[in-house]
Amino acid sequence: MTADIDFDALAADIGRWGKELGFQETGISDTELTAEENYLQQWLGKGFHGEMDYMARHGTARSRPDELVAGTMRVISARLNYQPPEARDSWQVMEDSEAAFISRYALGRDYHKVLRNKLQALADRIEQRLAEQHTDFRYRVFTDSAPVMEVALARKAGLGWRGKHTLLLSRDAGSMFFLGEIYTNLPLPVDDATGEHCGTCRKCIDICPTQAIVAPYLLDARRCISYLTIEHRGSIPLELRPLLGNRIYGCDDCQLICPWNKYAVRTEEADFSVRNGLDDVALIDLFSWTEADFSEKLAGSAIRRIGHAQWLRNIAVSLGNALAQNAIDQPAREQLRTALLSRSNHESALVREHVQWALAQEAR
Repeated sequence: MTADIDFDALAADIGRWGKELGFQETGISDTELTAEENYLQQWLGKGFHGEMDYMARHGTARSRPDELVAGTMRVISARLNYQPPEARDSWQVMEDSEAAFISRYALGRDYHKVLRNKLQALADRIEQRLAEQHTDFRYRVFTDSAPVMEVALARKAGLGWRGKHTLLLSRDAGSMFFLGEIYTNLPLPVDDATGEHCGTCRKCIDICPTQAIVAPYLLDARRCISYLTIEHRGSIPLELRPLLGNRIYGCDDCQLICPWNKYAVRTEEADFSVRNGLDDVALIDLFSWTEADFSEKLAGSAIRRIGHAQWLRNIAVSLGNALAQNAIDQPAREQLRTALLSRSNHESALVREHVQWALAQEAR
């Protein structure tokens, strides 16, 4: 490492370059995560990770950045707003039992690609700056793609604090943003962590449809709708199905109720604009998609990775929940029933099971 590098100036440049590339904020932290590692081990010990076995399989690589990328001294964290400006109001969609609610982060292009490209561009600028000084610059870019404690690292980098729903919160932007990281061997100056500002508020805990936030800062993923609709591959537990409502991919309730999200800023990132009208679409329309439709329409979307059968599983549950509503008129009820019957002989046993359950809800 060249001794005459002005790392303070470089850190300032990184912040400026990050904004030029579209990030709302960047920060730099060290890699000390001992307290977070202990908390993670306790969480895993409770089995709260459900079927996400990879979280235990990664061992301490998640909480010890140097084990994941040898030589890592600092982590550059960055945040990027995702709330699309033109999307229909989330509460209105969830109040419409015949409409499909999709978490607002997934309405546009897959964030993994967007953030990774921006982070790589930021790393390229650092590399260009240091090339003339023949500095040994090593790095690796991450966007929810490896065992990285992104919330803990972003908190240490001064981007916000961990809310009681376990997501990062910012006084300037709420929580509706993505996080990405650059692990590096550069001894950059670190930023100060921010204080916590949740106080006695527990709105996120109280509103959770499945009561997955079992205590402040403690999430039982096995009950979380985001986990159930995305990560969980098998049959959704019977007792939780009615609680999903019309949420077919993810759940934003704990964010929507958070007072800090009145400061959430709409994104200016074109890639996060709504695609295929997914902010306001009927359940029966999405249920009619063939596997080819699913693959074509959701090309470049984070949703595509769950696969068509799981997509139908999720929608079947929501159709059943709609059928159970007394307010549904007879013509609409017939449409819901017809849609479900169209998949009653689906090749997937998983789909068939959830369709049969959904049809039975009308008699409740």
